[in-house]
Amino acid sequence: MAKALGSIERQTLPEKLFEILVIDNGSADNTREIVKQYEAKIENLRYFYDATAGLHTGRHVGLRESRADLLVYLDDDVELFPNHLCSVLESFEDKCVALVGGKNLPVFEENPPAWLLSMWRKEGMVGQLSVLDLGDKMKEIDSSFVWGCNFSVRKSVLYLANGFHPDAFPQEFIRLRGDGESHVSDYVKENGYKTIYNPGASVYHFVSKERMTEEYFCKRMFNQGISNSYSKLRKYQKFSDLKNRFEKKIIPPMTLEDKMNNAYLDGYIFHQIECLKDAELLKWVLKERYFE
Repeated sequence: MAKALGSIERQTLPEKLFEILVIDNGSADNTREIVKQYEAKIENLRYFYDATAGLHTGRHVGLRESRADLLVYLDDDVELFPNHLCSVLESFEDKCVALVGGKNLPVFEENPPAWLLSMWRKEGMVGQLSVLDLGDKMKEIDSSFVWGCNFSVRKSVLYLANGFHPDAFPQEFIRLRGDGESHVSDYVKENGYKTIYNPGASVYHFVSKERMTEEYFCKRMFNQGISNSYSKLRKYQKFSDLKNRFEKKIIPPMTLEDKMNNAYLDGYIFHQIECLKDAELLKWVLKERYFE
């Protein structure tokens, strides 16, 4: 959090042209104390606390409380490029642009394992860690390549999309997970708005050693399976053929890719079964919006 606020303090955009909202989504750490240290350093810094679980809760507090027409959503473990906010503003000069992103460059806590380093160098992105690099030129891109840790959106469009869907729950409440900002990205694409990649609007994204393990990647894929089950239930309002899903599982010996595929299927099947068993959960999945 301190590094994120420090990087905001160093923005080239004059402070009077933006506000900072810190949404404390039920944390038990020193978030409030860190914010207090910066209140005298940064104009228009405001703090809000909401103990309700779920990342969408915090995002919606920001949506309701913001005074601006352009919203820049950031994770607390990022550091912004100095011209980040200027680049976001530049990108939104085109009124057809609804979504803006940039590079999310990894800052590894320790040397990553060879398989992870190879994945990053080969693909230029690792979705499980929300890191990507699409080059050094500003361009229009597919909206699915703007991720939550660095997600700038036009406020009016976010309201039209009915806000964010549930995301990032503690694991004990993972059955409540939805497809998060992906729903907003899909809305942007389906309604003909532009998405811009601006390398100036980039961040450094901290990657802890705990996230550089096969176990973590499989957990992320399990959660992705839940998200995809949620999306399909909302879109088609019917359950999948789970027998077919079970038959796709891979038996040992397995590569990491095999393990991740199995974890994804486990998450998908888990969520479908939970919704079959629990009418209230299914009602949660099919809610029109989650502002409240």
